[in-house]
Amino acid sequence: MEWIDIVAGVVARRHSNHNTTTASIDNLQFKEPVYLGNTIVLFGKVTYVGKTSMEIRVDTYVEHLDGDRKLVNTAYFVMVALNESDHPTPVPPLMLESDEEEADWKAGERRNELRRQRRVEQY
Repeated sequence: MEWIDIVAGVVARRHSNHNTTTASIDNLQFKEPVYLGNTIVLFGKVTYVGKTSMEIRVDTYVEHLDGDRKLVNTAYFVMVALNESDHPTPVPPLMLESDEEEADWKAGERRNELRRQRRVEQY
């Protein structure tokens, strides 16, 4: 799980050009086990941005010797950009360039609203 957090941090830093911190991890589910000795491939992308935060999806795959990959995990991280004083700082907007990115954005909006509801209802 540490690797997943590292990937989310790298993606967030590249998007924001600031240091970032993990604010929350949402929906981290392993669909398949990962064993010692497996080759692991991780892909991260920004799916939604707010004022100072970004939602980052990280997909984790097990890669077999023939190059075939099997998705074993998808996780959503909320990362917050930090200024030099370690206070939240604005992040650039996300440029949506495909239908897939627009669908990811809309799903990110829904997840953001659910996170907001959980904070209000304290669960």
